[in-house]
Amino acid sequence: MDLQQCFTAMNVLVYKEIRRFMRIWIQTLIPPIITMTLYFVIFGNLIGSRVGDMGGFDYMQYITPGLVMMSVITNSYSNVASSFFGAKFQKNVEEMLVSPMPSWVVVAGFALGGVARGLLVGFLVLLVSLFFTDLHIENYGLTLVVFIGTAVLFALGGFLNALFSTKFDDISIVPTFVLTPLTYLGGVFYSLDLLPPVWHAISLANPVVYIISAFRAGMLGAGDVPVWVSLAMIMAFISVFFALCVWCMERGKGMRS
Repeated sequence: MDLQQCFTAMNVLVYKEIRRFMRIWIQTLIPPIITMTLYFVIFGNLIGSRVGDMGGFDYMQYITPGLVMMSVITNSYSNVASSFFGAKFQKNVEEMLVSPMPSWVVVAGFALGGVARGLLVGFLVLLVSLFFTDLHIENYGLTLVVFIGTAVLFALGGFLNALFSTKFDDISIVPTFVLTPLTYLGGVFYSLDLLPPVWHAISLANPVVYIISAFRAGMLGAGDVPVWVSLAMIMAFISVFFALCVWCMERGKGMRS
């Protein structure tokens, strides 16, 4: 396939993925918005009024970037994991494997579908936050780069999860036992400066810390770690995950029964 045909095939995959989650929008878009609204009410209004300022900002403002990132991470990951595993389970992924489509087109197509859902939910959560607090975005460029980069990273992570899953229960293992703990301990609700030195050092081993810190720096102008370190981490993980996904696809890893 030439480059134009590759992009045509990828556009079809992306369109299919967007149609898939938009067709069941009550299940894919509404639940995360309700969940994040509850976070804003409970942690922002009820608990935040007792916490006071955090990192020099109103507590509601401080947790907003973390809650937006949480929704982007969860939805971009779960969309690709469930969609690609469903394609494996129904055996229609075999049609793509025998087609002349390169492996990178399949990976990019599914990943971009997850990115679309992650960005859409994140944007809706950002709109919901305006009912609870006033937001002033400090750096639009940085905010957008982290916003999109995070969706790409975890969409690729969802692809890897689906690739090596052998049953539907495997899809929920990583989000439940890996993503959820890392996200909650990634500085969504608190600043790393509040932690004792030992736990502060341990938290720096959590990759989600860098994502939330960079997004908070873009929105509020303050983060827990240097922005360049966070961006380097995000780009490095994207490169490794994409290369790993393509390598696995080309060698049939996780595709053979």
